[in-house]
Amino acid sequence: MSAEAHLEFACFGGIASVHVLGSDEEQGHRLAEQGRELLLDAHRRLSRFEPASELSRLNRDPRTEAPASPLLRHLAAAVLTAGMRSGGLVDATLLDAIERAGYRSSLEIAEVPPLSRAELAAQEQAPARPSAAAGWSAVRVDAEAGTVTRPPGVRIDGGGIAKGLMADLVGEELAGARTFAVECCGDVRLGGSSGLPRRIRVDDPFGPAPLHEFEISVGAAATSGITRRSWGGSGVGLAHQILDPASGRPAFTGIVQATALAPTALEAEILAKSALLSGLEDARGWLPFGGLLVPVEGEPEVVSGTESLAEAVAA
Repeated sequence: MSAEAHLEFACFGGIASVHVLGSDEEQGHRLAEQGRELLLDAHRRLSRFEPASELSRLNRDPRTEAPASPLLRHLAAAVLTAGMRSGGLVDATLLDAIERAGYRSSLEIAEVPPLSRAELAAQEQAPARPSAAAGWSAVRVDAEAGTVTRPPGVRIDGGGIAKGLMADLVGEELAGARTFAVECCGDVRLGGSSGLPRRIRVDDPFGPAPLHEFEISVGAAATSGITRRSWGGSGVGLAHQILDPASGRPAFTGIVQATALAPTALEAEILAKSALLSGLEDARGWLPFGGLLVPVEGEPEVVSGTESLAEAVAA
């Protein structure tokens, strides 16, 4: 058996990795490098922090309908999918609000100490709600014309949606390998012809030891949490990158972190973020394929899925 190729690198404000077992060692390394280049290219083109990126240029474009590359059209379509699938909870058109909250420049995870349980417990907790404006619902893609349509002033923030999307797109390029794993800062896509199972570790937001391990061979997992990218200190000034769409302010819902399993990384990202934003009472319903919830107070809960992940992937 050939050795599996492993590449780990900085990307999307965190760490991404590509793991490929090919038909031989040369193919594995070639495919892993191809995956790395695709992720780094997407990082450059979809960053909202780079004025010259494709996403930044689209967000500045005053036209209702603007030309867009296939990659940017994929992202715009994912924005609409996320809004529809989550009932508006996952809204990737809140860029104005997140900048008002203080997230205006790239915030590397390694630069910021994670929030403590006590800091989070001191915040008023309430489920998030969709925005009445629902900017995401006006985003449209015309593949034939090569354009994205949205009202002028509606700006897209790829965030976790872009990471899930890219894990899937790279996974499609690696599908011919015996086995592969693509991780984009917590969003993971697995597959390959061999059906080799892998363990996906879920880290503890409050400690160094992992909380749980899921074992799957195909499909995806994503983790969404509020402890890693934060600013503003403690008390009323405490802020993080996941917003309540209704208020435009950082969401404190009683859940610190949510992990979701799903057939694709984009769907897993949508489900995980929906679970986190919906609050303790409704979170489990967003994990049909299983997952893990970490509440502000109380013990983490492994959620058993009501639907078969393997059957959903095969469908």
